[in-house]
Amino acid sequence: MRGVRKADLPTKTCPACGRPFAWRKKWARCWAEVRFCSDACRKGTPRGREPGRPGR
Repeated sequence: MRGVRKADLPTKTCPACGRPFAWRKKWARCWAEVRFCSDACRKGTPRGREPGRPGR
């Protein structure tokens, strides 16, 4: 078996939503600078909704 188990990967907590998120291969070179778990959190938009539209 190759690779590393997900449980063994480093994690951080997103300052926008407070959810933990794990290391991704695409963040290998810039893990120290990664602060947010998603583009939605980085932009400050609520998850799952488009800006300016009321929730369901």
